[in-house]
Parts: sequence; C-alpha cells; structure tokens
Amino acid sequence: MTSIAALAARRPWRIIAVALAVFAVALVVGGPLTGNLTSAGFEDPDAEFVAARDALVEATGANPNPGLIAIVDSDGAVRSPEGRAVVARVARTIAADRDVAGVVTAFNGGGDALVSNDGRASYVAVTFGDIGDDAAEDAAGRIEDALAGEPGVSLGGAVMVGKQAGSIIGEDLASAEMLAFPIIFLLSLWVFRGLVAALLPSLMGGLVIFGSFLAIGLFNEAMTLSVYALNLAIGLSLGLAIDYSLLIISRYREELGVHGPGRDALARTMRTAGKSVLFSAVTVAAALAGLMVFPQRFLFSMGIAGVMVATIAAGVALLVLPAVLALLGGRVNALAPRAWRRRSEQAHQAATSGFWYRLSHAVMRRPAIVASVTAIALVVVALPAAGISFTSVDASVLPGSASARQVADRLDTEFPQDRSTPVYLVLAAPPGEATAAELGAYAERLGALPGAAGATPPQQVAGGAWRIDVFPAESGLAESSQRLVREVRAADAPYPALVGGLSASFVDQKDSIAAHLPWAVGLIAITTIVALFLMTGSVLLPLKAVLMNLLTLGATLGILVWVFQDGRLEGLLDYRSAGAIDLTQPILLGAMAFGLSTDYAVFLLSRIKEAHDAGAGTSDAVALGLQRTGRIVTAAALLFAIAIGAFATSRITLIKELGVGTALAVLIDATIIRALLVPSLMALLGRWNWWAPGPLRRLHDRIGLSEHAAGAAPAAPADAGPGRADSAGSTA
Repeated sequence: MTSIAALAARRPWRIIAVALAVFAVALVVGGPLTGNLTSAGFEDPDAEFVAARDALVEATGANPNPGLIAIVDSDGAVRSPEGRAVVARVARTIAADRDVAGVVTAFNGGGDALVSNDGRASYVAVTFGDIGDDAAEDAAGRIEDALAGEPGVSLGGAVMVGKQAGSIIGEDLASAEMLAFPIIFLLSLWVFRGLVAALLPSLMGGLVIFGSFLAIGLFNEAMTLSVYALNLAIGLSLGLAIDYSLLIISRYREELGVHGPGRDALARTMRTAGKSVLFSAVTVAAALAGLMVFPQRFLFSMGIAGVMVATIAAGVALLVLPAVLALLGGRVNALAPRAWRRRSEQAHQAATSGFWYRLSHAVMRRPAIVASVTAIALVVVALPAAGISFTSVDASVLPGSASARQVADRLDTEFPQDRSTPVYLVLAAPPGEATAAELGAYAERLGALPGAAGATPPQQVAGGAWRIDVFPAESGLAESSQRLVREVRAADAPYPALVGGLSASFVDQKDSIAAHLPWAVGLIAITTIVALFLMTGSVLLPLKAVLMNLLTLGATLGILVWVFQDGRLEGLLDYRSAGAIDLTQPILLGAMAFGLSTDYAVFLLSRIKEAHDAGAGTSDAVALGLQRTGRIVTAAALLFAIAIGAFATSRITLIKELGVGTALAVLIDATIIRALLVPSLMALLGRWNWWAPGPLRRLHDRIGLSEHAAGAAPAAPADAGPGRADSAGSTA
C-alpha cells in the first residue's frame, strides 16, 4: 500500500491518463459488446430435460417445444370461413421465415384445444429449427415485423419472453442510472459537505461501470454470458465504487486534518483504508465467485460479473483515486461552505464524543439484552421465509404491457387447455406396429396420472425414436406439474425414456441447484472466515460474522416472501405477484449479502483492530471503531441501497426482487447488525474476541496484516477480562 501511494504521488497524471484512455475504449467498445449478451442460461447442461430436447432436435431437426405463440383474434367465429382464412394467412406468413420448422393451427392438427372458449380466437404454435437462442430471437423479430400489418395478432411464447425481457432490461438499466446518479451525488454532497469530494464517488462509479461493461463484453465473446448480469454489474459497480471512495476519501480527509497535505497523508490513508478496500474487494469477489460453481449460465454469469466488478472497483479505488487525491491535496475540501467544513472537521475530531461512540457504549452497558432482542427480532422477520415457494423465469416476470405476458395470461384464462408447454418423452424403441401398440397403452397410463390432462398417441419421429406428449392440467411451473414430471419419470417405461419440457426443466433446475448449493455455501463461508482471520487474527470474529450474515440473509428473505410471494405492495412496487420467489434469488442474495456484509465488517473491524492494537480495551476499541466508521458505513450503505435499489423500478419482476432484496440486506446489515449486534456481542465476548489457537496465531503473525496507521509499534492490549478493562467504561 505504501508503494502504491508513492506511485500515485510520483506519477498521478500518467495514472489518470491511462484510466481515461481505458474509459474511452470502454465507452466506445464496451456498450456495443454487451448487446451480444443473451437471455438464456437457466439450465444445467447435464440435466435430463436437456438430453431429451437434444435427442428430439437430432431426430427432427427442430426444437421440440413451440418457441412462438401467435394468438389470432377474429371479428367473428374463428371457425367460420373468414376466421379460418385469417388464421391460415397468419400461419403462411410465419411459415415463410427461413428458421421456422413447423406451424400448427387448430385446423391442421392442433384441434379444438387451440380455439378459445368463446370461439373468437385461436393460436398458432410455431417451432423453430435447430438454431441458437440469439437466432431464434432474431427470427421472432422478423416474424413480428412481417405481422405488423395484421390486425388482431399477439405474439408470445418462450422466445418472445427472452426477446422482450432483454429489451426491457436495457431500457430499465438506463432509467435506473438516470434515477440513481443525481440522488447519489446529492447524498454524497451531504456526507462530504463539499462539492469536489462529493463528485469523486460518482466519477469513480462511472469508471467502474464502463470498465465492467468492457470486461463483461470481452468475456462474452469467448464464453456466452446472460444479459441479466448487466443489472448486477451496474448496481455492484456503483455501490462498490461509492463504498471504496467514501472510505478512502474520508480517511484521507481525516489524515489531512492531522498531518496536512502531502505523501505522508496519502501513505497513511492507503495503509489503513486502502488495506480495507483490498480485503473487501477480495471477499466480495470470492463470495460472488461462489456462484460460478453452478452450471446454470445465469448464475455463472452473475459470478463472473461480480468478480470482474470487484476487481475493477478495487483497481480504480487503489490506483486512480489515490492519483486524483495526490493532485488535489488539500483542495479535496474545496468548494465547501465554511459552515459545512467546520462540521466536517468537528465530525473527524469527535472520536470519543460522537453519536456512534455514545450509542456503542449504551449498547455495551446491556449487551445480553440488546443481543437477545435484536437476534429474536431478526429471526421473527425471517419466519415467512420458512414458507417460501419457488418459480422460474417465464412470461410472469414481464410487465402486463408486454405482448408475451398478455399471451400467457390469455392461454391460462381463455383457452380450454394450454398445449404450448407439454411434458414430452422421447423413447428409444424399434419401429413397427407392435411398438406403437405398446407405447399407445403406455401413453394412456401417463395421461391418466394425477395432474395430467391427457396425452397424445405415440409418434415415430425417426427410425428408432418415438415421442409422447403429456399435458399438465395446470401451468408448466405449478407444483402439480412438477409432481407430474416425477410421476412420469417413476412410471415403468417399456423402453428407455427421457423426459423434457418446461415442467421437467424446472424440476431439473431445482435438483441441480440443490446439488451444487453446499459447494457454493462452503466456498463463500470459508472465504469469509479466512479473509477476516487474516485481517483480525481472530477465530471467533469471523465465525460471528458468518452467523450475523445468515441472520441478515434470513431477515431479507422473510421480507421478500412477505412482499413478492404474498403480494404485498403490488401497487407501490408496480408488479403482479406470481405467488412465489424466483428460484435463483436466495442464491444471488446469499452471495451478495455475504460479500457486502463482509465488506462493511472489514471497514468496521479494521478500525476496531487498529484501536485495539494501539492499546485500547475491547469496549473502547469497539466504540472508537464504530464512531470512526458509523457515519461512513451508514452513508455507504444508503448510497449502495439507492444504487442497487433503483432496480426496484425495473419492469422485470426478477430484477425488481434482486434490487429490493439487496438493498434490504445492505441496510439491515449496516444499521441493525453493525449498530446493535456487533458491539453487544463483542462486549459479551470481551478478550475472547481476539482468541486464536497457538498454531493459527503464529500463522497470522507470519501472513496476516500488521501495518498500523501511525507507523509505531502497537501497545499491549489493555484487556483484563470482561469485568474490568472490557467493561463498557474501560479506558486504554
């Protein structure tokens, strides 16, 4: 850190010039590259439904499920000659596209199930050839343009869901940025009480955002990433850039007040705040890297984006920001009214008389009561999470104005049976009438299973491949449809069978996530524990941090269930509840909550350890650390909550859940956890906070962190036990 500070002081213009050059490249290249991201990625490549789909694609050259649904409304009866002519004309227009493999209507094999209950509408089911997701969305766009002049036609289906979700996400990202940046600047102005200092976090945020776009876009050229990763990238980029800027700028201004402008103040800032930023970035990156153990491209993309953002944010905070501060020197406090500057100086000097210092001592006077009440309250808030139900990405994540959402709603309510998402089987069986008869009897048994609304006769799709469709009585993601998949797979099949379809994909997704979850949890927990041990030398503090992170996550999930699953605040948040939470939300929130909670823990514990190493007793060290970081961590959490919470305005329910959930986790951790649980538990543990077995203590002496802001040897701790030096009123 001292070397980085020296480099920033010697070559500030060179560092800034390189940063601006990279920013220019990112601005020109990064944005267009991110346009290549896709909305796919929710499947495990090794899942059974993928094998079933691939087998049918190989046998027929077409995707087994309709990718596009076109509902055709008629002025009169759709079965009339005029109505049939309209449906036929729409079908011909669709079939003319080069990537369409098949078109089914009510009048060429689809039957009455494709006609609405009132007889005034019918839908056309479209299957695409063996093409990728991007090509399918391009084909859907061409078909949409070709049907633009055809009145009464609405397009939906899985491909249109992906196409419209990607488009809406892009629009929502721009809206979220326009909403977040002005609010962030105004709050930064309130925190720093100076125009120059307030501008720096937003400027650093812009560098991190576009740098992340460039990195994600380049990575996507080598390995396909999900477009949903952009939401995480923007929110996390802005949040971490603000967090790190706040920490470094506030510490630099603190050092300026003591040592004046110059290399010494910058070096001291980097040895303390810079060290905390480095450890924070490592823990955030490692926590989000836990998502990379999942084979689903959606979660893998989130992990990749998180690692890239944390790395770039650390690079900007540890290289570019110090160079800017080296140039500004004392002018970092410029353009600040005299009254604001006086308040800022008083805040830095109030180490033992400020609000957070008094609050921590008040908490530590009754630590057992505060810890118990706080923990019980968080557990109570978390209780709704015990009844959590899961769903996956389908048309329900789209706003009501999207045609794919409208088509899905109409299929559920206006048609006798939605045959667009069957549970299909592909069986390896020899051709012949005997096989057809045997499979016919098998299909009848499947159609009579609970949750089934019938099945099609077996159809030979290739020399040794047969297909049977079983239609769920409810929607493809309903619990009864999932049970139907398990019943179909458990039924004795006369020949080897693979089961696919939307319901099967959701079942396989849940099983895959459950199988990989322990590895992700283990990686995140171990990384958190190791990082905090290296920083503090303690075994108990990292374990306590993990437990508090779990409380934060539990409370956040409880609120999410109460809001999104139970359908509260639909008017305020502008969404319609699906009666469930997206399956990936607990995983994403877990990784984000662990990473960001550890982020704030690093900020706080580094100042507590600094005071403790300088000779303060545990209680005074906690109070001093909380006073020095309380305002900054609270401000950082508030700014981060605004940055990521802006996605609550998204029209995609999945993104809305992520924005609200992450903002809640950050605010709970930075307020309830940091202000109440941390000081109360540290007061209860006393000198045991710093305990580690002999071998681990010696390991920390060799590889842990031991730099101090003042550069002097630390005094011996004043701890004399919980009843004396660690009491709430102890002094160093």
